[in-house]
Amino acid sequence: MNSLPLKKEIETTKILKKSISANRALARLNGVAKIIPNSAILINSLVLQEAKDSSEIENIITTHDELYRAGLDISSVTNEAKEVQNYREALLRGFSLVQDNRLLLKKYIIEIQQVLEQNNAGVRRQSGTILKNIQTGEVVFTPPQEYEVIQALLDNLETYINEPNEIDDLINMAIIHYQFESIHPFYDGNGRTGRIINILYLILKDLLDIPILYLSRYIITHKADYYRLLQEVRTKDNWEEWILYMLDG
Repeated sequence: MNSLPLKKEIETTKILKKSISANRALARLNGVAKIIPNSAILINSLVLQEAKDSSEIENIITTHDELYRAGLDISSVTNEAKEVQNYREALLRGFSLVQDNRLLLKKYIIEIQQVLEQNNAGVRRQSGTILKNIQTGEVVFTPPQEYEVIQALLDNLETYINEPNEIDDLINMAIIHYQFESIHPFYDGNGRTGRIINILYLILKDLLDIPILYLSRYIITHKADYYRLLQEVRTKDNWEEWILYMLDG
């Protein structure tokens, strides 16, 4: 796979028009959040809902009742509820790191994944990782296998995330999400970590003040398109449809 920046003109007329409306919608959301008296309540409720639905994308299913019991530290909650709680903690850890440091570094992404997965396995060192179609068993994508290549691509992604460029930030978010998911740097939790990065990137770029973008419900509703369009970037270089999809979200 290629490093960033992209070697093609990405801001087509369709994408630019869509990015204007998406930026307006995000600004309205951020403006509403600022006038709510107790933002902590909003953060907690929406972060938990985002955690629940981001996990559901990967078939980690739980209920709100289980999640609130997990929040009360009741030992009998399901493993699925615990995984969602881990997502919540990982998102809030990332939010704190970006707020404090005004950077979204590779080491922070690794830390977020460690909180999410509750282990220290870190970046993949063993080859053999492939992405399969769940229904057919067909191999649809083979991410980079060599540890050194994965690290180099993550270093490149870190630079792209943190150094300014001339592309609209929401378009960049879509590019970054595709790149991270295609690097697939961890043994597990890549999808959920990538969706946390989406929100943290918008906070880094001052498009959100607090982590309240609830993007995973959109992805669940259009889950087939999410995976299809990620794959079409790899197989057909179909960046336009992928970015329009993310801007719609």
